[in-house]
Amino acid sequence: MQASFPNLRRLFIEARTDNEERDFSRRAFYNAVLFLGSVAVFSLIAQRMNASK
Repeated sequence: MQASFPNLRRLFIEARTDNEERDFSRRAFYNAVLFLGSVAVFSLIAQRMNASK
């Protein structure tokens, strides 16, 4: 069963054109950066709220 996972991923990659794959990768990267940025902002807010107590 585990051997079929790379094949399944390759099917999804081959189903998209190069431009679609580039757009998909770029969107995933920006979503990851946005997520990490929001975690950092919430962490800073939480630290400042705890420091004022």
